[in-house]
Amino acid sequence: MGQKTETNYKVVAENRKARFHYEIGETFDAGLALTGTEVKSLRSGKATIAESYAHVDRKGEAWLVNATIPEYLSGNRFNHEPKRLRKLLLKQRELAKMAQAVEREGMTIVPLRIYFNDRGRAKLQLALARGKKLHDKREVEKKRDWSREKGRLLRDKG
Repeated sequence: MGQKTETNYKVVAENRKARFHYEIGETFDAGLALTGTEVKSLRSGKATIAESYAHVDRKGEAWLVNATIPEYLSGNRFNHEPKRLRKLLLKQRELAKMAQAVEREGMTIVPLRIYFNDRGRAKLQLALARGKKLHDKREVEKKRDWSREKGRLLRDKG
């Protein structure tokens, strides 16, 4: 069959708790409108997106809220604000789909990871997600524990 193309990108920040707290639906890749010192700070790999989210405003623009990109140490007076709003670069069709899902279906736009693609551009992987209830989270925890225990039992027996 056809060869699988391997994506070559460097993950800068990952939102690990998103898969625990949300049921992940459709994913999108968005560009980030960044300043120079933000890019340099991202390359050092110290960004956090654990408490962040994205929203589409009335003008049809998407924004990343509450993501922390720390100040660049050698940035002097040209440094950026660590928690500023950052514009997301998406196609109009994707923006409309996200806005409709949030408004009508009660979904949330959750950032999953920030990475540099093979061309060196900073990208953000977003997902349309629905929040899990407490009993769903407990069920996932039980399954994870059982699979871990099952692996131990099989390893000890065999």
